[in-house]
Parts: sequence; structure tokens; C-alpha cells
Amino acid sequence: QGCTQKYIVKNYFYYYLFKFSAALGEEIFYITFLPFTYWNIDHSVSRRMIIVWSIVMYIGQVSKDILKWPRPLSPPVVKLEMRTNAEYGMPSTHAMAATAISFSFFIATMNQYKYPFELGLAAAFVFSMLVCLSRLYTGMHTVLDVIGGALISAVLLVLLYPAWDTIDHLLLTSPFCPLFSIVVPLVLCYNYPKLDYYSPTRGDTTTILGAAAGATVGFWLNNQYAASAHTGTSVQPGLPLLTSTLVFVLARFLVGILVVLLTRWLMKSAVLGVLGYRYKFPIGDLQARRRLEVEVPYKFVTYSSVGFTATVLVPLLHRLLGLM
Repeated sequence: QGCTQKYIVKNYFYYYLFKFSAALGEEIFYITFLPFTYWNIDHSVSRRMIIVWSIVMYIGQVSKDILKWPRPLSPPVVKLEMRTNAEYGMPSTHAMAATAISFSFFIATMNQYKYPFELGLAAAFVFSMLVCLSRLYTGMHTVLDVIGGALISAVLLVLLYPAWDTIDHLLLTSPFCPLFSIVVPLVLCYNYPKLDYYSPTRGDTTTILGAAAGATVGFWLNNQYAASAHTGTSVQPGLPLLTSTLVFVLARFLVGILVVLLTRWLMKSAVLGVLGYRYKFPIGDLQARRRLEVEVPYKFVTYSSVGFTATVLVPLLHRLLGLM
């Protein structure tokens, strides 16, 4: 993969703005914002975002490895990231994720909460635009990659919207939901398009599908045995929130994210230990961890546990601590 080019930052405002914006399309954002929405805003909104996000991201990741369009050449482009440099460029999955999450959140909330339509639309557009521009600034995508990603995501949103309620109902009530939610993503991960060299796209796709699978099983389980899918009462239409409510929101988030991160760490260690014993490799062997028979179960089990914990165990802990 080589090393990043040497560069001099002349405008720190743009540099930090777009570095931060790029992070809005990565795991750090997914693992904080999506659970936050579930714990503090609205269960139905969170479910719809996760459904759209997982479908959009799977299609985007697979499209990259089918089209095999290269990323911008460096030089002349200066690349500020290296982890994703081994991936192909078209479409930009950052642009796809930002468009899918921001606009699905806007669409899902505009009829449930009282806020100006224009404000919600502008916020979704600004969020998506910042992430898209960050991919150009960091040198990771061409303009065509970004436009293509945003357009594909928009088309998928339009196609999925009429089926939102039906899909949501089936995932909550069908007795086959847990089996479907686990088997289908695993089949997709094990049959991911093969490349001539290692790329993180398969691992990232497995992470996303695993998290969505665990969360979906959690949604189903909650609907069957706990409280029915409901509209959250934490964030009410009349903003700003009262100070006491903000304290509860912050407490739920901090407790929840601590448990989620602890789950991720424990499951990573446990699953890697089991797989290392099974396939006879040391845990620190990066090449062994990239093999199909290791990477898929490692990522899937770890992040499905994270999704399940966020939707089932954390809300139970919130109730026990009196934070609901």
C-alpha cells in the first residue's frame, strides 16, 4: 500500500472539518449514532435506518469489487488516508452511507416530530454534502465516485421507502426472522466477490451485515418478549430539552456505549482465540486473520454480538439502572 505523501496543511479549518466529516462515514459514527438513536430517540426510526444502511452498504461494497474502478492516482492527488486505499473507488460508500443515513433519518422522523421541513431537509443535505466533500479533500475518490455513490443511495432509498413498513412488520413478527437475519447475511459474506489481492471490503461488509443481523434479532426478540416496538419518549417534539432529560440522555448513551465497546473487545478476543485454536495460528498473525474462513466468522460473530447487545442487553441495563 505504500506510505502517504508528505504534505503541508495550509488551512487547518478545512483540514479538521473534512477529516471529521470523513469519520461520519466510518465505524466510529455507526457504533455511536445508530445505538444513540435507538436508546434515546425512536425505535422505529432506528430500525429503518439500520435496514436501509445495511442494504445500501452491501450493494455499494459489492459494486466496488465488481466494477473495479481505481481510486485517484497519487500523485497528483495527495491521499490523507491509507487504510481504504486498497479498495476500489466507484461508488463511494462514504457518500452512500451518508446519504442513506441522513435522508432515512429525515424521512422517518418528519411525520413523527414537529420541526420545520426545510430545516430537516437542509440538515440531511449538509450532512451528506460534508461527507461527500471530505472524500474529495482526502484524495480518496473522484467527483464521479462521489456523485455515483450519492445517486445510487438516493435511488435505493426511493425503491425501499414504499416497502419500509412491510419489511419492518415482517422483521418484528415473522417467526423466521432470526433464522433469516443470520443465514442470509452469512451466505452473502461467504460468497462475496473474490479479488486477486486482499481488500478490506469483505471484512467491512461482514462487519456491517453482522451488526445489522444482531440488531435485527434484537428487534424481533424485544417485540416478542419485551416491550413492543414503540416511539421513544426521550426526545419530544418541543426542543430544546429540559436539563433533566438531557442528563438522562447522556447517561443512557455513556452507559450504553461503554457496554457496547466492552462487548466488542471481549468478543474480538474470544472469537479470535477460538479461531486461532481451530486453524492453528497466533492471534497476532494478520495474514491468517484475512483468510475467508477466519475473517468472516470473526467479524460476523463479533459485530452481531455488538448489535444484539445494543438492542437487547443495553436497554435492560437502562431499566435496571432506572434510566428509562
